[in-house]
Amino acid sequence: MKTAFYVESYGRQVEEKTLIAKIKELWVADGNKIKDIKELNLYVKPEENACYYTINEEVSGRINLFD
Repeated sequence: MKTAFYVESYGRQVEEKTLIAKIKELWVADGNKIKDIKELNLYVKPEENACYYTINEEVSGRINLFD
């Protein structure tokens, strides 16, 4: 089964895979390896233009939802 997940707010749209790619870029930039990500959770708050995330229940952060 193929799926796609989009967040739409204030006339803008972003796909889940775009958010995941940005988070992975930050993870690697911090000296980590993609294979070390065992669990990635996203918490989307369009009203704050924010996507909060946790990686492996140890690392957390925030990225802009829309550029």
